[in-house]
Amino acid sequence: MKLDLTVMAIPAFIGSMAAEYAWQRQHPVEPGTRAGDYEFKDTMASLSMGLGSLVAPYVSKALLGPLAGRGKAAKAAMTIAVGATAVTTAVDVVRKLRSDDFGEAGVADWDTRALQQSTPAPEGQHTKPVLRRITGGVAAVAVASTALVVATEWGATTTGQKLFDLTTLDLGDGVLPATLAVLGWDFIYYWNHRFDHEVRWMWAMHSVHHSSERYNLSTALRQPWGDSLTLYVPYSLLALLGVRPAHIMNARAINLIYQFWIHTEAIRSTGRFERFLNTPSHHRVHHGTNSEYLDRNHGSILILWDKLFGTFEPENAQPVYGLTTNIDTFNPAKIAGNEWVDMFTQVAHAESWTERWSYLLRSPGWAYSHREVVPSVAA
Repeated sequence: MKLDLTVMAIPAFIGSMAAEYAWQRQHPVEPGTRAGDYEFKDTMASLSMGLGSLVAPYVSKALLGPLAGRGKAAKAAMTIAVGATAVTTAVDVVRKLRSDDFGEAGVADWDTRALQQSTPAPEGQHTKPVLRRITGGVAAVAVASTALVVATEWGATTTGQKLFDLTTLDLGDGVLPATLAVLGWDFIYYWNHRFDHEVRWMWAMHSVHHSSERYNLSTALRQPWGDSLTLYVPYSLLALLGVRPAHIMNARAINLIYQFWIHTEAIRSTGRFERFLNTPSHHRVHHGTNSEYLDRNHGSILILWDKLFGTFEPENAQPVYGLTTNIDTFNPAKIAGNEWVDMFTQVAHAESWTERWSYLLRSPGWAYSHREVVPSVAA
């Protein structure tokens, strides 16, 4: 089995982090004034996420692989998705009819028995009616199971080998197909990375990488564990052009290895290379939560895509790193799952299918702007 180039690069990653740390020790600043400085708990969290990302594909393949195709597991998952959707829709209709009959403040006796208590709830506090509680839970199951089935099937049917088998083109080996693979991957990556920031479902996975309030080479290793749970423009589309799957996988590795070195504050500028390459300066902007930096500079190796498609922003002010609302934890499990929990909590509180799917498919900004909306207590 051919060894992944990113795995082979691990010693270089560790050596580079050691060199960056040594540089910081030789160029000290007032504690807390340089976001690039290493902090033990933050670094350990990033390294844990990186190690987890190496294991996650094997775990997801074992757990989610059976969901693809027409096997028993796939049929069971689809049955759950369809059943939960039907139940949620039916209860939505009942809630609507009851709302029409009793008014927004009225609920029927059988719907509120579980809420009757010997001691009244404090003014302004309400217990969620049983019918709404049921609807929210089943709706979350419906959306989650549907998304899981779709993502798993999409990943299984768009592998490089399957798409390569569909074409009569074969560019073979050599410099041309290898270069085409790298440039093609870079172009597709721009769009997938942009979708990571513009589609909540993708952001739930990608936000892991932005969760650190530090910015150093260890941040590059803070990778998500849920790639297989999302939908991407498949890089394997390159196979339809005759690029062999091996070249596509090498392009992936080159892409990831390149992105490692741009996660640093030690390099302020690369001179003329700033014009066409993604550099530490450009990528610091991408990680910034400054209003002018949000959703900018999505490129991987080339910054030309951002300049071409209107998402480029130069580094004119010191970036403030992290999330617009930081999660304040170094627990890898919480870092990996925080946005997923938040997203499906909103799905469970949604009033309609339009809202439920909007929390997955609209922008994170839209979802966050609706976070404080308190669901009506009427069933």
